[in-house]
Amino acid sequence: MAQTVALAVDLGASSGRHVAGLFDGQRLELRELHRFENGPILAAGNMYWDLLRLWTEVQAGLRAAQVQFGDQVRSVGVDTWGVDFGLLGRRDELLGNPVHYRDQRTSGMMERAIAEVTRAEIFSQTGLQFLPINTLYQVMALHAARSPLLDAAETFLMMPDLFHWLLTGVKGNEFSNATTTQFFNPRRRAWAAPLLEKLGIPTKMLGTILAPGTVLGKLRPEVAAATGLNAAEVILPGTHDTASAVLAVPATGAPQARPDWCYISSGTWSLMGVEIPEPVVNDRCLALNFTNEGGVGNTTRLLKNIGGLWLVQECRRIWRAAGKDHTWEQLTQLAAAAEPLRSLVNPDDGMFLAPANMPQAIAEFCRKSGQPIPESPGQVIRCALESLTLKYRQVLGWLEELTGGRIATIQIVGGGTNNTQLSQMTADATQRRVVAGPIEATAIGNILMQLISQGAVGSINEAREIVRRNFPVMEYAPVKSTAWDEAFARFEKL
Repeated sequence: MAQTVALAVDLGASSGRHVAGLFDGQRLELRELHRFENGPILAAGNMYWDLLRLWTEVQAGLRAAQVQFGDQVRSVGVDTWGVDFGLLGRRDELLGNPVHYRDQRTSGMMERAIAEVTRAEIFSQTGLQFLPINTLYQVMALHAARSPLLDAAETFLMMPDLFHWLLTGVKGNEFSNATTTQFFNPRRRAWAAPLLEKLGIPTKMLGTILAPGTVLGKLRPEVAAATGLNAAEVILPGTHDTASAVLAVPATGAPQARPDWCYISSGTWSLMGVEIPEPVVNDRCLALNFTNEGGVGNTTRLLKNIGGLWLVQECRRIWRAAGKDHTWEQLTQLAAAAEPLRSLVNPDDGMFLAPANMPQAIAEFCRKSGQPIPESPGQVIRCALESLTLKYRQVLGWLEELTGGRIATIQIVGGGTNNTQLSQMTADATQRRVVAGPIEATAIGNILMQLISQGAVGSINEAREIVRRNFPVMEYAPVKSTAWDEAFARFEKL
């Protein structure tokens, strides 16, 4: 077949980029065309996303694609993180900038919801883990504050939905990102309206659920004129970045109720889970605080959010601000030289969600738990990485319990695969085979979903075969050591 180009607009919480996928029927080649920074903007005491600047960058990337590939660009799709949203008014006016999930407005909202409805009922209707950043508690904060924005809202759009609306004028809620809100019922595949009504949250603003692969249509005329992309269609990928990343896992076979592999989408967050045909909504899943999110191909991603490399990233940021600008390679070398399994933290402890100083927060956790306090950068980073791998071991055991089978392989995808030290630690701590790669899983999954929708790729299984054929992976065999077992016993007490 003639070469076709699908363009992934991959927006992360710290950066965004445009990645072109060049596909000739067998070979998929990636080319990064445009990259830009992202992050929260603090204004008048609140943390916002700068939506209009991001929209400017999105259009700049589209122009770069047109310059390089012209009418070969057949399609465009946007993926982002989950939980955050924007609101449109009666005439499609944008009602303010979307608020960042780490904003303090959600403080106490989760507890308030549980007091009003009960934890069990919320989970029964949504199947989602309880995190204070969830969309449900963000909207409850608006309701509790009697926000005029909520009163004026006619349309609710998750972050990627906002960009797809800006691109096409079409308003809808893509399935995988809608399932991160904690007001979507995964068994009914519909909004959990009865729950929202009990909490006083208006449901009129919620839109039609759209499946990954849905063709939204051509660019708005003014967007096509500004970018030169007159031939491209906008196609929904799995707009939650983890949904796209899981599509690019180089596994084989159809989703099973008892899967033999799990994934870790490794970046700022680590999202660890399995791909299964149906959601798991029961008392044990509730007790373990797992989540059922939507995947491509109408699958469920049973997973748990883990603090991830956020701990390491924040340590580096704090040290850099103090004039100690360590490279990632230097930090890895310092961690490798530090004493193993000396101090451990729970990466999901609330004190690590948004601390003013991450190294100090790690030291304080160790002090309070009676452990040696990490002092050097190497000790701090080693503590963070080893704690993260022990959390993976804990979540692996819970996944096996919830699905009733042994998981033999851990597939790590995303930027965290660059950290070979972390991958080997994961194999050693879990005593499982680890397959790491591809690094660009989210962009690859976004592109492949567009190609499936176009008919250029026949199925998800075929898409994963393309991944196996075109993108290298690294395998890590576990090294047996009783030290990890002893450390895990200590970790569980934290």
